[in-house]
Amino acid sequence: MQFGVFTVGDVTPDPTTGRAPSEHERITAMVAIALKAEEIGLDVFATGEHHNPPFVPSSPTTLLGHIGARTEKLILSTATTLITTNDPVKIAEDYAMLQHLTSGRVDLMLGRGNTAPVYPWFGQDIRQGIPLAIENYALLHRLWREDVVDWEGRFRTPLQGFTSTPRPLDGVPPFVWHGSIRSPEIAEQAAYYGDGFFHNHIFWPAEHTKRMVSLYRQRFEHYGHGSADQAIVGLGGQIFMRANSQDAIAEFRPYFDNAPVYGGGPSLEDFSADTPLTVGSPQQVIDRTLGFRDYVGDYQRQLFLVDHAGLPLKTVLEQLDLLGEHVLPVLRKEIEARTPAHVPSAPTHDSLRAAREEVTAG
Repeated sequence: MQFGVFTVGDVTPDPTTGRAPSEHERITAMVAIALKAEEIGLDVFATGEHHNPPFVPSSPTTLLGHIGARTEKLILSTATTLITTNDPVKIAEDYAMLQHLTSGRVDLMLGRGNTAPVYPWFGQDIRQGIPLAIENYALLHRLWREDVVDWEGRFRTPLQGFTSTPRPLDGVPPFVWHGSIRSPEIAEQAAYYGDGFFHNHIFWPAEHTKRMVSLYRQRFEHYGHGSADQAIVGLGGQIFMRANSQDAIAEFRPYFDNAPVYGGGPSLEDFSADTPLTVGSPQQVIDRTLGFRDYVGDYQRQLFLVDHAGLPLKTVLEQLDLLGEHVLPVLRKEIEARTPAHVPSAPTHDSLRAAREEVTAG
């Protein structure tokens, strides 16, 4: 399994000090987190895409290109690439370029985002969100696989004899995860193409996540890509750790109580009971994470959110040290022992290239 962290890049005041980082401080903090992720042995760093305050990652490929130049092994991904409001042609070009610059250490997660005003800002209609996601990806999929594309659809000008450049590295497009919290149409889309399905998994109860992943698995098998338990699944998750669980709860509580996405809602205890949020000791994080398999089956990628809600960079880096020293080795060992041999690993550029060469040779 691949393990990593994802960031939404929020600029949120620290409720214990009242101070918010500047945009520059937040951007450089995201880079520091990515470098620490590679240092502790994580596999993936993923960034969101937002075009409004209080978020800063409006240009994921710029950020990931910079991180790629400063890392050697880390897979660079997105926590959302807005397939609805970005031009598929530009996505095809930008991520192929990033592929070349990082020797293939790139994949991406497509999504519709959670900010309604972004649609008119980029000339689109939120009421067409699902049709946009379906049509735009159909074009993106072709742009990476066909050298010359003729195309006409509802939402952009036609293409005649168009070739996106650069072409994907080694003729292998970046692997795509389709991210969704609640839309069965997106699970269906991921299954149709044989792509990965990533469930955000941070605000919803286990029963909901189970239903969405089960739908994707069933449809993956229906389309002939393999058995349901061979479908490529990723999950998000939220954690905050200290050696003593009570210390973790006491330290995280003001961040939880004041964060825009939590404040005024359920208590920390209720939210932790009803969703995958885990605030406690490293052993509690291990036990909770291993339990995800009980309702989604064997899966390929686990990303943790650790840098939100105004947490200072120093605290986030401490979280990563705990993750790397106490949690990650145990999770890798336990999940490897429990995963059947026929369940595939998460695709990488090297594995996709090898599969392509095998088909060509055959």
